[in-house]
Amino acid sequence: MNEILYALSGVTKAYGRRTVLAVDDLTIRRGETLAVVGPSGAGKSTLLRLLNFLEPAATGTISFGGQTIVGGDDAPLAVLRRITTVFQRPVLLKRTVAANVAYGLGLRGQRNTQAVVAKILDAVGLSHLAGEKARSLSGGEAQRVALARALVLHPDVLLLDEPTANLDPANVALIEQAVAQMCREQGTTVVFVTHNLFQARRMGDRVALMLDGRLVEVGDTDAFFEHPVDPRTAAFVRGEMVY
Repeated sequence: MNEILYALSGVTKAYGRRTVLAVDDLTIRRGETLAVVGPSGAGKSTLLRLLNFLEPAATGTISFGGQTIVGGDDAPLAVLRRITTVFQRPVLLKRTVAANVAYGLGLRGQRNTQAVVAKILDAVGLSHLAGEKARSLSGGEAQRVALARALVLHPDVLLLDEPTANLDPANVALIEQAVAQMCREQGTTVVFVTHNLFQARRMGDRVALMLDGRLVEVGDTDAFFEHPVDPRTAAFVRGEMVY
């Protein structure tokens, strides 16, 4: 069994008086792909922001690679650089596709990045658009640029927030294939939020259901879909309204 990379204990997050996330216990193993499903407003995106340390937890602890970060504390830069997030609506620079993908490498002091950028663009099917301006891209193309910009950094952790929402099947397949290849070749840990249960089943080693900011059930993918423990999970995978 792979070692534990993340360990969350008693983690909560509130906006004003409203608690939007309350995770009693969650572990994520190094190299696994965890799919997080649930209705809108369930706390899925908030969980990703806490896993990326973009926001502090109100209470509890998050351990990453054996280093414990108490709610309210800032994560060290060395930790932040190991984690990359791709949001549902990415913001691209007013530069070429290739320059967007190379941007993060430049910030880290890497030079002569043409070859590695070309390889990543090929993986997401965008080699032919390397010299095009990002603002000329379609939504699916922009999403693939954002993914390439993340993959080129070879992160230990890749967090994906609805990375294929509203994309056509061809773009969905390209993104899923690129992520799966990265996991195989680099052992990257992936946590992705999706409303698509078929995608969760295709990509996830484990699946977690969130409702009202809480984890209802976390299990191996086959067991989650075929033999759910919680009746709310069973109802959710059948497509019934449970919220």
